[in-house]
Order: sequence, then structure tokens, then C-alpha cells
Amino acid sequence: MKYTYEFYKEAADFLLERFGGAPEVGIVLGSGLGHFAGEPEDAVTVPYGEIPNFLVSTAVGHAGEMVFGTVAGRRVVCMSGRFHYYEGYDFEELSIPVRVLKLLGIRALILTNAAGAVNTAYKPGDIMVIADHIKLMGASPMRGPNVDAFGPRFFDMGSAYTPALRALALELAKGSSLTVHEGVYWFSPGPQYETPAEIRAIRALGGDAVGMSTVTEALTAAHCGLPLLALSVMTNMAAGVLPKPLTSEEVIETANAIEGPFTAYVKDIIAHI
Repeated sequence: MKYTYEFYKEAADFLLERFGGAPEVGIVLGSGLGHFAGEPEDAVTVPYGEIPNFLVSTAVGHAGEMVFGTVAGRRVVCMSGRFHYYEGYDFEELSIPVRVLKLLGIRALILTNAAGAVNTAYKPGDIMVIADHIKLMGASPMRGPNVDAFGPRFFDMGSAYTPALRALALELAKGSSLTVHEGVYWFSPGPQYETPAEIRAIRALGGDAVGMSTVTEALTAAHCGLPLLALSVMTNMAAGVLPKPLTSEEVIETANAIEGPFTAYVKDIIAHI
């Protein structure tokens, strides 16, 4: 399959026709966080399966639909469900969602995810504003022929997680009941959770939280120059921190427990972007 500019534009044109106008902010909702998709007013929902050249979400807790509407007075598009390498997609395929969002006209992108807390000062229910990430395996979503219309062949990652948006999120956290940190996200391919030995290595190498998503989207956003904010919800302590096995049920349970304050926090960020 050839990932040309026209390939992505076909999906974006289809969505713009359904929505009737360009959104200002794009939001990708992670595991257990899909309830935010119910927030947009005057919502228009489009299942992923109807979008040309798009992917289909298979992960538990991911609705698999695009939701357009208004949140905090801003036009937004929510991806209720994302795509992961562990679902069988190639890294190159994982460029599709963010490039389509870029062509929809968004001016900022917010990524959310459920993550395991590697930093033992964190606890389930805490939020981490991602300042940087570590990815030591796999290819890049930008692998293959470069699409010059999106960005250059070689691109900088020094401020991929936009400093001004990180500062805004940390400032607004002062008015929230949430405990918000800033730290480094470690990308793990999954679908298995990490071993206790892997978590010890991640901690030693500077990782504060670990998860199976977000980084491919962040790379794609950096390539096409999108301002980016990424928020990790600590839904569990990482392997070996506590003497109990990790389960997907714990992830969903913790995400549901902070639904109210996390939704209010994200809405406040959208209002101030």
C-alpha cells in the first residue's frame, strides 16, 4: 500500500463533509478513557469502519469511532479508540490517524493513555504530563518514502511534547483535585505486560511510566509540526512494584474512578489552548 498525500486526504475529505467544518483540537482517548467522547455538544459520530483508508480498533475499551462536536466552546474531534502495534498493524500504518487529523485542520493534538507507574512516587489515579519518551524497539511510523507535504525526511524531537502546552497543563492542574506529575513515558510493544526485571531496567534508564501506545502518534505529530500535549493516567503500578498480577480490569477500574476529575481537567485544558 502506498501512503501518499492523496491516501490520507481521501479520509480527511470524507470526514470534513460529514462534520461540515474543521475542528480546532484533536483528542485521542486511551484505554478506559473513552467516556470523554460523550462530552462534545451537537456531536456527530462516525465509526472508523466507514472512513476510507482508516484503521479499525480492536483493543478492549476502545469504541472505534470519531466524534465531532464542541467542548468548552472549541470545535473538537475525539478519536474514541486508538491503534496499537500489538493489534498487528505495521508502524507505517500507525501514521494514518494523526495525519488525517492534521488534514482535518486541527491546531493542537491531545493524546491520552492508560499507563503503568514505574516511578514509585506515583500512585494509581495520578496523571503524568509527558515531557519526553523512550522508544528502543521497532520501526518509525515515518519509515518508507517521505511524504514531503507533511514534513521533512529527518526531523527534530527535542520539543515534540510542546513546552507551552505542558506548562499550561501543569498550571491548570493546580485547580484540579488530581495529582499531576511531569515525566518520561517508556514505549513497550505489548500485548503482554512487562516483567519485573524489565520494569527495573526501565526505571534505571529514566522511565517514569510505561505503556503500549502514544509514541507512534507523537512521532507523527512531530513530523507534521502539530503542537502536542500527552497525558498518561496511572491506572496501575508497573510489574513487580506490588505483589500482585497486572490485569486489564484494574486498568479500566482505575480509569473509571477518576472519570469526573480527569474529564473536567481535559475540558479546562481545551478551554485554555
